[in-house]
Parts: sequence; structure tokens; C-alpha cells
Amino acid sequence: MSYYLSSENHLDPGPIYVRENGQLHMVNLALDGVRSSLQKPRPFRLFPKGFSVELCMNREDDTAQKEKTDHFIFTYTREGNLRYSAKSLFSLVLGFISDNVDHIDSLIGFPEQIAEKLFSAAEARQKFTEPGAGLRALQKFTEAYGSLVLCSLCLRNRYLVISEKLEEIKSFRELTCLDLSCCKLGDEHELLEHLTNEALSSVTQLHLKDNCLSDAGVRKMTAPVRVMKRGLENLTLLDLSCNPEITDAGIGYLFSFRKLNCLDISGTGLKDIKTVKHKLQTHIGLVHSKVPLKEFDHSNCKTEGWADQIVLQWERVTAEAVKPRETSEPRTAAQRFYGKQSRAEAPLKCPLADPHMNSSEKLQFYKEKAADCHGPVLKHEAVSSQESKKSKKRPFEESETEQNNSSQPSKQKYVCLAVEDWNLLNSY
Repeated sequence: MSYYLSSENHLDPGPIYVRENGQLHMVNLALDGVRSSLQKPRPFRLFPKGFSVELCMNREDDTAQKEKTDHFIFTYTREGNLRYSAKSLFSLVLGFISDNVDHIDSLIGFPEQIAEKLFSAAEARQKFTEPGAGLRALQKFTEAYGSLVLCSLCLRNRYLVISEKLEEIKSFRELTCLDLSCCKLGDEHELLEHLTNEALSSVTQLHLKDNCLSDAGVRKMTAPVRVMKRGLENLTLLDLSCNPEITDAGIGYLFSFRKLNCLDISGTGLKDIKTVKHKLQTHIGLVHSKVPLKEFDHSNCKTEGWADQIVLQWERVTAEAVKPRETSEPRTAAQRFYGKQSRAEAPLKCPLADPHMNSSEKLQFYKEKAADCHGPVLKHEAVSSQESKKSKKRPFEESETEQNNSSQPSKQKYVCLAVEDWNLLNSY
């Protein structure tokens, strides 16, 4: 190329070769241009030292440039030279499908290992943040893989993400833990109605702390369980603290959650706390805890699954969209001093969130072990019932003989009924 650029006659065809009898001969032309060109030494470099090359296949079309350069892996050697190698066919196909992931008809029956790589490739290209296309792509994955995409979702203090990505959040299926604390949803929010959907019947832990809920919201949330035995029937942990509009009547709707093991109703508008404690213990076997329960410290619920980074991308995009402008220097200095914390985080902190608060002000309930029954059973009988539970195959007669040998009065020999048995008896 250097020779061509420096040649005086650009129309010079160069040396001419002729093959005769199987041998190649150069035609000796008496042309000054050819002789002068043949006498010029060839340069050792293809380009001069100061020459730079831009890796661009097609400057006019950026999409075509991306498609062609995406087929290669560019690296630099130790000497500083640029080296490129072709990608594998699997990588090329994976990249093409991830760019058009919203056009996939269905992923049901597709191998999970390949689907996870496809999900990661689409996530790296931020396909799930695109409006419309991101929702369609996410629905294809959630329909096919359910809890693998997301098994636990924490949206604490992320009310902006809920308002902007509500349809995407509703597309998640088979969640087991959902944290919506301090989101100010209210009784009429669409997400609260979605909690009763059959797609979220797998939820076992639900945090609705500080969400402006009242008795109407609790009634709506428990209606499918009370009427059709569907919805949140598998719920084992429920946090309704810091909702002052929930009264004694609203607590009565919670009796339909038969599998409930932990309940937090601190900071609610209860009038007769003693009666509420008695009803909770009578109907669903929940006992008031004298110490704060670790289940309500909000450390167990985290976003886990393939889509954990997508939730962070949503939060970053929504935060940048509503980022306040710094209009004055004191405002900028204050933000630097407080580590540039968002302005909306301060009022969302609940008054009962302080771990050093007096435990008597907390209304947290838990379900005792099966040995701790409502019947008149003493500690010795409870220990024997626990031992029989460990063995699982020990007959009832054997445990009864052990109780007879423990020198207990005959009045204390009662059968320890389970909570389900007492609920059945109380229903008559």
C-alpha cells in the first residue's frame, strides 16, 4: 500500500508475468515506470509509525459495525500488538438470540443451563430495561422457569421501582419471600390485589410493614383464603407492623391463615390488646413473644435468583430519572456531608424499627412447638412427646407406659392434641 501511494503513475500495471512450458517468466518491458518501480525497495512496514487505524467495518451503519465486530474477540499482546480471534458458534448464536429475546415464542422445555446463560447474556445487553420488549422477554423466562428466575424479592423502600416497573414485578411467579416494607401502597394498590393471585400462592413470608393498610386492605388480602381456600394459604410469616389503621376487627381476618407461625402487629390501632392476644392463641395457636423475634429484622429477605441484578438496574434507572437538581451550593455540601443519601429515605423509617426499643411495645407472636398444646399438659409430658416425635415410629402405648413410670398423678395423663385437632374441635 505504501508503494502504491508513493508511485508517480497510479495507472502503472506493475510487472507482467507469462507462463511458458510450465514456468513463470517476467516480461522485460523497456518502460521507465516499470523499471523504476522494480528498483524501489519494498518497505518493511505496512503503515508508517504515526499512522492509526480505526476498527470500523461500516461507518455509515453502526448496527452493521456492531454485528461484524461482535464476531471477534480483540486482545492485546505483551508487545502491544492487537490480536483478534473468532468467537465460537455457540457464543455467536447466544448473542443473536439475546439481542432478539423478546421475539421468542416460548422457553418451556428448554434446558435450564442454556436458559441461564441466555438470561445472563440478555441482562448484560440490558434488554430487560427496555420498555415493552423487556416485559415480554421477562414473561417468557418466568413462565418457563418460575422460582429460578426469582425466588425471593426485596422491594423495601423502593416505591419508585414499584410504580415504574409494576407489570414486570407482577410477572414473577413462585416467589417464596416478598418484602414490600415502607412502600406506602395503601388498600387500593394494584400490587396488593395481585398478592391474592394464584401465581403467588407459593409465598410463605410477606412483609407489609408501613404500607398505610387498614381493615379493608386486610379483608381484601384474606378474602380468597377465607372463601375459596386459595391465595396466600401457605403463608407462615406476616409483618403488618406500623399500620395504625388496622384495628381489632382486621386482626380477625388473619385467623384464616392456619399455617401462620410468626406475626408482627406492632404499631397497629388495637384497642383491646389482651383480647387480641387471647384470640390469636385460641384460633391459630400464636403466643406473644416477650423478646423481639429475629424473623422480623428484615435480614432474611433478599433478592435471590437470575434476575437479582435486573432489580438493581431498575432501581438505578428510576433513581436517575427522578434525580433532583442541585440548585445551590449549600444543598450540594449537605449531600456530600451525608453521603449523597436520597431525600425520600428519611421519612420512610418506621418508628418501631429501632432495635433498642422496649420489647413490651412490640406485638410479635410465634407458634410454639407441637408439644406445647392448649390442653392441661405438664412439662414432663411435653418432654416425652418431643422424644416420641424424634423417634416417629414409637407406638403410643410405649410412651404412655413411660409416663406411668414417671410417678405423675393420674389426672395429668392427658393426650396431647395438635393445634389442628383443637381447631377442628373448636369449629363444632
